[in-house]
Amino acid sequence: MNVPLLDLKMQHQKIKDDIQQSIQKVIDSQHFIMGPEVAEFEAAAAKYVGAKHAIGVASGSDALLLSLMALDIKTGDEVITTTFSFFATAGSIARTGARPVFVDIDPKTFNCDPNRIADALKKSKKAKAIMPVHLYGQCAEMQPILELARKHNCAVVEDAAQAIGSTYKGKKAGTMGALTGFSFFPSKNLGCWGDGGLVTTDDDNLGQMVRKLRVHGSSKKYYHQYVGMNSRLDTLQAAVLKAKLKYLDNWSTGRAERAAYYNKLFKSAGLDSVITTPFVHPDCNHIYHQYTIIVKGKRDGLRDFLKERGIGTEVYYPLPLHLQECFTYMGYKPGDLPVSEKTSLEALSLPIYPELTSQQQDYVVESIKTFIGK
Repeated sequence: MNVPLLDLKMQHQKIKDDIQQSIQKVIDSQHFIMGPEVAEFEAAAAKYVGAKHAIGVASGSDALLLSLMALDIKTGDEVITTTFSFFATAGSIARTGARPVFVDIDPKTFNCDPNRIADALKKSKKAKAIMPVHLYGQCAEMQPILELARKHNCAVVEDAAQAIGSTYKGKKAGTMGALTGFSFFPSKNLGCWGDGGLVTTDDDNLGQMVRKLRVHGSSKKYYHQYVGMNSRLDTLQAAVLKAKLKYLDNWSTGRAERAAYYNKLFKSAGLDSVITTPFVHPDCNHIYHQYTIIVKGKRDGLRDFLKERGIGTEVYYPLPLHLQECFTYMGYKPGDLPVSEKTSLEALSLPIYPELTSQQQDYVVESIKTFIGK
């Protein structure tokens, strides 16, 4: 049996008529840059998230960078963030000239530990922002993070690249920080046909600033108030996203159902001593962008075994950000952030998507049980 990590072809077969109609309209108009579909998608996304402003940009990475630029984060500043995330989280901070200050994670949720953020804020005299990441589709513990931000006069930028539709205490990702960055990379729960991103905010001034910065710092053609960048969401991508958005909640429900079935299978297989299934914080609604297990001691061997059986997996992430070569100048050493370092050696993401069948899931867990019993 073949079980790919993700099967976008199956998703497309169910919605291709909607997508085709949406993109054909753009093709017929030949309006590929900032066409009406961009504003239409932005309005729909703002309503879905519950934010006052939603600004389409070229990628999730740019969404984070533009958010920091709008806050005037610059050389000499520090931004506190997790070390256990995709590179864009820290890369966006470094691109502004600011210094990313890495903190460790909660071993259960994999999100940044608010206690470690508090420790970092006590040591930092230059912190201007906190960037929590809603990893794998589950929101970080935002209440203590927001309280720390107020206490230390820091802005909060949510990295919700993996978490559109997730909630914390009833509030959706994208509505709790000063600004939020989303990604529409094709593998995301809401993915386009290339790169795409979104910035959300309730602040009128910040929203206006992001809109200017995404078109080279201009609100009037050829007149530039700021040094911005070219980071517009393509009209074709906006058309794809607008067509897909109405399916998003059902897809997220489908992912949650499959996560529950995995949990049931692992429990009945008696693998509790070796496999730790995802922990869902009681204040959170998890959208399962990833279903990530912890494999004690045999992660890489298990991954090789599953590959031989036609089962796709991925390691998110094999090396924490504080140990990446490009950040050696910051002076971090192995052992500095032990929870993240340990997690990077044990985390394994399994296939999870709405089209995944129960037979495929049975095969995945049976294969894991076979490996563990060897």
